[in-house]
Amino acid sequence: MKPGHAQLETIFRLKYGNTRKKGWGPRMRLWFNYFTPDDFYEAIVENLVGEGCAWIDVGCGRDIFPNNQILAKMLADRCEILIGVDPNDNIDENQFVHQRIKSTIDLFRPDRTFDLATLRMVVEHIIHPTLVVDSLRRLIRPGGKVIIYTVNRWSPSSIFSFLVPFRFHHFIKKILWKTKEYDTFPVLYLMNTRKCLTGHFELGGFKECSLIYVADCRIFGNNRFLSFLSLSLWRVLKIMGVKYPENCLIAVYERMC
Repeated sequence: MKPGHAQLETIFRLKYGNTRKKGWGPRMRLWFNYFTPDDFYEAIVENLVGEGCAWIDVGCGRDIFPNNQILAKMLADRCEILIGVDPNDNIDENQFVHQRIKSTIDLFRPDRTFDLATLRMVVEHIIHPTLVVDSLRRLIRPGGKVIIYTVNRWSPSSIFSFLVPFRFHHFIKKILWKTKEYDTFPVLYLMNTRKCLTGHFELGGFKECSLIYVADCRIFGNNRFLSFLSLSLWRVLKIMGVKYPENCLIAVYERMC
């Protein structure tokens, strides 16, 4: 289910439009022919949200796709129903879900099942993986899909985040990405390797359809020179067939009968 170059470029153009008007970042990434983990995730979701799809976005927060509002609206209009489930108050700001459920996934008890569940940057915060996977099995129909998009446990930034006390996380994120304090949550990384993810999902009655590692060159996205160095390193490693050390996991699992 890895999206092809043409689809990734379509997602990119949809997001940025005319890159000449969007600053140096998108132009540089396009010049390097580099697509972010967000681009890959959005393309995979777009492939799986068909007409009449029943979709649940777990841990949705205020956005389906934080940097692609056009695609978010397109897919929200395309599917039959889109339900957002998140215990955090920021779900109240989500403009695209058809129904907001301020709850954890294990307490959500609808009278229907779903074709698709998405968890974008969620599983790194999960305390009880088995409980979450069991809840997804209850919510997803046989043959339905679950998409997981998360950071790799063994990426440098994840290791650093795990070792640094949580009280310093927002300060660091604010410097690098200008994030807000209410968007910073504790991390546990209990499901952030392929072995852990697939192990939990297979025990829960799912099979792995695909799992890809996507290079993440956005760490220094606010610095033009450091971004150029990151993308240059990515290109060299790609030519050598070596995985870029900072990367994300995007996995698709199918519920078995």
